[in-house]
Amino acid sequence: MDWDPRQYEQFATPRRRPFIDLVARIAADEPRHVVDLGCGSGATTALLAQRWPAAQVEGIDSSPEMIAAAAATPRVTFSVGDVASWAPAPDVDVIVSNATLQWVPGHRDLLARWAAALPAGGWLAVQVPGNFAAPSHTLMRALTTAPRWSRALGGVLPDEDAVAAPLEYAALLQSAGLEVDVWETTYVHLLDGADPVLAWIRGTALRPVMAALPAGEYAEFEAELGAQLRDAYPANEHGTPFPFRRIFAVGFRGRAG
Repeated sequence: MDWDPRQYEQFATPRRRPFIDLVARIAADEPRHVVDLGCGSGATTALLAQRWPAAQVEGIDSSPEMIAAAAATPRVTFSVGDVASWAPAPDVDVIVSNATLQWVPGHRDLLARWAAALPAGGWLAVQVPGNFAAPSHTLMRALTTAPRWSRALGGVLPDEDAVAAPLEYAALLQSAGLEVDVWETTYVHLLDGADPVLAWIRGTALRPVMAALPAGEYAEFEAELGAQLRDAYPANEHGTPFPFRRIFAVGFRGRAG
């Protein structure tokens, strides 16, 4: 599945807000090694280097296109890698994963392994979108099951249970011996332009559909979905309100004694 850094960054400010809110809950003073898993184009990873200038800061993403866009970020090492197979080195004491784990099947087990490997004084902070039951996603999933599209698109999109409930993430981190801070927030983004919700998901949730269809058929699918999204998210005189629920989980391993 290909990613388009320019399309993703079309809504850079609202997409960056959850990352900032997530990292604000990490109280590490002088971490040695900070890793951003699913770093994308590296714009938010650079914020980690600014906050902890003495730390080794590393960004990992599965998309070569995103990593190519991130290469110019100073004081950060970027590499293409599979988050699902990544394991922390012993000196990694801050792990951040923002809006990535929803793409990883079985990420609950993965998160448990990361938490178990966290050293004393270490932090683990993740954010996942919690909007899989929102119209932006239910309409898209429903359309993939329509007779016109089901053969090509069956199973390409995550189900509604792609992420866990906040209580499940809290219990998972607590089972690993971490002190936890788990919460959820619904941001109400006010988007500008024509079909802005479609433009938003074109940079993220629609990527599997885009990868599965020839360009002409994808244009048909998008046109059909766009009409439905306009009805589900009507514009007003200020723009198009787009509620977006997100789930945050931060864990800390206290120092013994």
